Amino acid sequence: MKLITFTVPCYNSEAYMDKCIHSLLPAGNEAEIILVDDGSTDSTGAIADRYAAEYPDIVRVIHQENGGHGEGVNQGIRNAVGLYFKVVDSDDWLDGEALGKLMALLREAAGMETPLDLILCNYVYEHTMDNTQKFMRYRKVIPIGRVFGWDELGKLNAGQFITMHGVVYRTDMLRRSGVVLPKHTFYVDNIYVYVPLPAVKTLYYLDVDLYRYFIGRADQSITEENMIKRIDQHILVVKILADSHDLAAIKQKNKRLAQYLTHYLSIMMMITTIFLWISGTPEHMQKAKDLWAWLKANHPATYRHLRYWSANLFFLLPGRGGRWFCVHLYRLLRSIFKFN
Repeated sequence: MKLITFTVPCYNSEAYMDKCIHSLLPAGNEAEIILVDDGSTDSTGAIADRYAAEYPDIVRVIHQENGGHGEGVNQGIRNAVGLYFKVVDSDDWLDGEALGKLMALLREAAGMETPLDLILCNYVYEHTMDNTQKFMRYRKVIPIGRVFGWDELGKLNAGQFITMHGVVYRTDMLRRSGVVLPKHTFYVDNIYVYVPLPAVKTLYYLDVDLYRYFIGRADQSITEENMIKRIDQHILVVKILADSHDLAAIKQKNKRLAQYLTHYLSIMMMITTIFLWISGTPEHMQKAKDLWAWLKANHPATYRHLRYWSANLFFLLPGRGGRWFCVHLYRLLRSIFKFN
């Protein structure tokens, strides 16, 4: 039995995919590595095929027409045979010692009467331009080293979101959640970590610095320039998040989970609004108004909560001075938490 499937979406990744794959191979035959060649035009596909030939019991390759990062993840979910599932981007990597501890936990999880739906690990921003690191950990806000439920989730601060980099999902639970990522869309990792959460019943925090998140390429989607250029995709993702769950119904069953989902959605609304403001063009200023009008029309209760009660959105002040303040506050937080 494969304990885990690592899915690595690859698009023109020839320059850096070796490091990623070599960081996964120490998991051995208990792991499956699915390399999804997303219509690459360089030697990515050939490199993937070489690994599959060299490690036939571990590595599988899927060649597909270009569908974007989300479709690469979708392919992994459809084809995974591992008990658990993790996405690793082709320019990122996993820490070897932490991976060993994760595999040990998965062996235990395989024999548990009540399966773990979500394993949460730490991740590290690797800023290669200035050779600095930012460690994102969940200590003091959730239990360490034992099974827990949403009612024990503490208040996560701005640097402690549940992200794609930190999660290991149980594969069957992930499929049953119905999550499907849109093609040719950036920022779908937000959908991946948001939509399945109501299906999660049991969580476990493994306090190891597992995932190493590379930041430093000019073409990365998280740069300010690219965030503005792709703002329509950010708007699409926010709408998918808002449409995905009835937060009022979830609140009736699990107040703490509803609070977290609302908190996450508020941050996404804030970031999208601020980047529209950073652009400042008449078109983008109108899109900011239209986005809030859409939320008010389609999800009025969520709109009222986010606009008037959410601490995250309280500082979205009106007027030119308010917008100036919000943009500079965002940039200050970015410099502190170094999330892009």
